[in-house]
Amino acid sequence: MTLKIAATTLRGVLFAGVFALTAAIARGDSEIVIAIRYLQAKGTSHSHLYLYREDGKLLRQLTRDNSGQDVDPIFSANGETIVFAREKPKDAREFWSINPRGTQLKKLQAAPDWYAATKSSPVFEAAGEEESPSPSLTPQEEASPSATAESDQQAGQHQSGTALDAVAAAEGRPPETIKAPDGFGEIFWRKGKQGEGPEESLNWVMWYRDSKSGQETEIGRLPGFPSFEPLQIRQGKDRNFLFEGPLHLAFFGTHLDSTSGSTVLALNFNTRKLVRLSVNWATPIPLPGEAAFLTLTENRYVEIPGSSKTANCSYIERWDANLKESCDNYDGYLRFISVSTQLEALTPEQWKEHLHEGEGRERHDCYGEPEVRYARKKSAAICYGASMYRSGKTPSVITIRNAPDGDHAL
Repeated sequence: MTLKIAATTLRGVLFAGVFALTAAIARGDSEIVIAIRYLQAKGTSHSHLYLYREDGKLLRQLTRDNSGQDVDPIFSANGETIVFAREKPKDAREFWSINPRGTQLKKLQAAPDWYAATKSSPVFEAAGEEESPSPSLTPQEEASPSATAESDQQAGQHQSGTALDAVAAAEGRPPETIKAPDGFGEIFWRKGKQGEGPEESLNWVMWYRDSKSGQETEIGRLPGFPSFEPLQIRQGKDRNFLFEGPLHLAFFGTHLDSTSGSTVLALNFNTRKLVRLSVNWATPIPLPGEAAFLTLTENRYVEIPGSSKTANCSYIERWDANLKESCDNYDGYLRFISVSTQLEALTPEQWKEHLHEGEGRERHDCYGEPEVRYARKKSAAICYGASMYRSGKTPSVITIRNAPDGDHAL
């Protein structure tokens, strides 16, 4: 009998050890926790925490309480704890903690010092831009207690480009040449074809010159030109660029118009192509030590499933060095153009003809295709902060806060 008990105990110990080892291996992968509010056709929608593996696999929903909005989740430095804020009616704000396995949920007396001191990680933004407009909803849907209220026309416009525009407009000179790090090459500008309208006198076309071979490649004209500006990161000597392993990128923000707002394009040095990251805005967020980056991507006029309502939505997305783009699916773009221009519905063939009319229009229906979008497919969602834990990497935690924190507001 004693022998049987001992054997049973040993098997239990071995099983527990194997379980602990499996859990440790699983936690070795980078994970990202996101506060997501899935908008619904009726009733009040709530923001909850969702934990994803970096490759996009949803591991679990961490919170389900509907008494408030869960925002600003942040991993502790060792990745063992997630602290977040719960915003409740009448401006009440609570602080809670939970572990990544979805257990040990507890209310805190106050936010830990490390949580209050954590700022958003460095991002690429327009030079001198202190903060970006927060995503806002259309009037049909209530915003969360902390959301910045803006009209549809104001949201996501990200005005930029004043410095470069002033030089080009006043003196007819091309924008400044941009030299890539490590002697990789340089971006310069040549006059394009003369066209109709006063803006065509500023029709500068982007070119790339390879430093080693001297070969020159025409990249093309930025949409919305001349209102554009290279995005910069506030840290590092090569702050115009994201060079990490095979990842070789420079980002440009360009204002389209008051209806469409602004957008961000990435110049992929490897393919010599401009890739538009979003129909609207996308804030690039580096992942140091990885040939990848995140974006806080803003999409306007997203249909709320089960209704005719639309909202301005935001998603966290991950991009790898391939920087793929899709030109085959017209549905989202046609919907965007239809709302933006108030054109009547056309057949797909008529739409394609419309999109390809005029110089420089042939690629306006092509958009970047992220490797991962951390949200349910075909959902209308709003991101209220995110945090990524990266075991063994520096920094170990990448943070995207929902509210201004003295450094960056996304």
